[in-house]
Amino acid sequence: MIFRYNGSCLCNKVTFSVSGFSEKAANCYCTMCQKFHGAAFGTLVSVVGLTWNSGVELLKYYEADNGTVRTFCSECGSSLGFRVKDAPMENIELAIATFNDDIPVKIDAQIYTRYRSNWCHLDPDLPAFEEGRV
Repeated sequence: MIFRYNGSCLCNKVTFSVSGFSEKAANCYCTMCQKFHGAAFGTLVSVVGLTWNSGVELLKYYEADNGTVRTFCSECGSSLGFRVKDAPMENIELAIATFNDDIPVKIDAQIYTRYRSNWCHLDPDLPAFEEGRV
């Protein structure tokens, strides 16, 4: 039996599960992540075996000028995920804070750090990239 990691939005109307995660997960300091998450950075991870268990009809999408797509719950506004331009829904990266279970993900980098807010300090123990990963 494959273990499933469960997650949800704030109102719990959108629920999902996954069977695995990418080995790479970074804190992203780009201005879009800051605005979308209402925080200093967003932390997203690519997933394997995504199943939307409920509330798929509540998912809404925002396409930015650069073609990236942000997914959120239309009921509570929770930031759920991100896709690069022209990526199908199966390739969504999910916000790790939306998982209800402990997940086997280790943050391994800080990206787009040139856009970080002046009041936010980088983790000196993680590699930092001014733009994306090298």
